[in-house]
Amino acid sequence: MITIRNLKKTFGEGDKKMIVLDNFNADFEEGKVTCILGGSGSGKSTVLKHMIGVYQPDSGEIKVDGENIVGMNREQMNKVRKKYGIMFQSGALFNSMTVEENVALPLREHTNLNETTIKIMVKMKLEMVGLRGAEHLKPSQISGGMLKRISLARAISLDPKIVFYDEPSAGLDPISIGVIDQLIKDLSNKMGITSIVVTHELASAFRIADKIIMLFKGEIISSGTPEEIKNSKDPRVVQFINGLPDGPIPFSKSQRDYGEELKEMTFYN
Repeated sequence: MITIRNLKKTFGEGDKKMIVLDNFNADFEEGKVTCILGGSGSGKSTVLKHMIGVYQPDSGEIKVDGENIVGMNREQMNKVRKKYGIMFQSGALFNSMTVEENVALPLREHTNLNETTIKIMVKMKLEMVGLRGAEHLKPSQISGGMLKRISLARAISLDPKIVFYDEPSAGLDPISIGVIDQLIKDLSNKMGITSIVVTHELASAFRIADKIIMLFKGEIISSGTPEEIKNSKDPRVVQFINGLPDGPIPFSKSQRDYGEELKEMTFYN
């Protein structure tokens, strides 16, 4: 469904230039769940933002359903985005709207369906996430787990081919995480949706993923099934999945010597 070839992205200029993605290559199979793992700053969210067209790469190719999206203008990209559903980390629901209005928003913006049909479709999507009956509530009146499920209902309101999940389990209790995980798997298995999940939650990734891609400093250091990742001998993978503070993944991100940097500060002059 999505293929990425030789993707490169840098931020900054001159000696402040930072390579965020370096020769990134990946395939996201149709109807499968692919989880992207990695520490903070490893490039996970940057990959996602390239796939949804927020960022343009310095070089490389991104094909969505056979169509290269690199270099597309806004109108062209918006047509591609109609194949997408996005579940944001924060939920990104509109607080002034009811649950029903939030889920109905994509249908009202992008279809010519009448209100009766829209209301029926909203009920169907809420039933799929176990929240039919919550239509009249506002986001401020519901729990974090419910909010995430409503965000998912909105993400699938247009029956997308691809759903992107940005840290779907962040801030949830273990039971709510299990519910979200089950919903992601069900959408993949029953509706054939291609799911791409950016997450820190190892337990969730091992539960739901058909394939896991692990990033470190913008490069893929491991890719395979959950079992293959668990059995990896790469010390960086071992450190990450075991949560070890010491190892090849450093605590400090600085590339410069600490003492030398202090000497350059004004109070040394």
